[in-house]
Amino acid sequence: MMITATQTAGVLAQDPKHYSVTDLKLIVEEAKAAAYVAATKHLESNGENAYCGFAWVSIYGVKGNTKLGKNLKAAGVEQAWDKSYQIWNPSGLGTQCMWTKEVGAQAAADVFQKYGFRSYMGSRAD
Repeated sequence: MMITATQTAGVLAQDPKHYSVTDLKLIVEEAKAAAYVAATKHLESNGENAYCGFAWVSIYGVKGNTKLGKNLKAAGVEQAWDKSYQIWNPSGLGTQCMWTKEVGAQAAADVFQKYGFRSYMGSRAD
């Protein structure tokens, strides 16, 4: 099932520790869809007008040895060196424009926040 930016994953927002792997996969799919739509709109409006770089969404406050941490891993979200869970370039666009990637990552972070996660956009120049 493909989630569009105007749909929700059909997951009832709750305490994140109660999400199943299926719930988390749907939330990730919704976050990536929102990132894609936001980044595409930004790219169409502004073009590749910023320097090269990277952007990602980070989810904080989840320990890797908990049920939620294991479920995030099973849903395809990787744990980073700083112990956050991250999705790099959630929009999936092949652009090098850091600004566009940041817009997408922020849209993804907003979706995770809607579902009760402490999530933020991160970026760095290349």
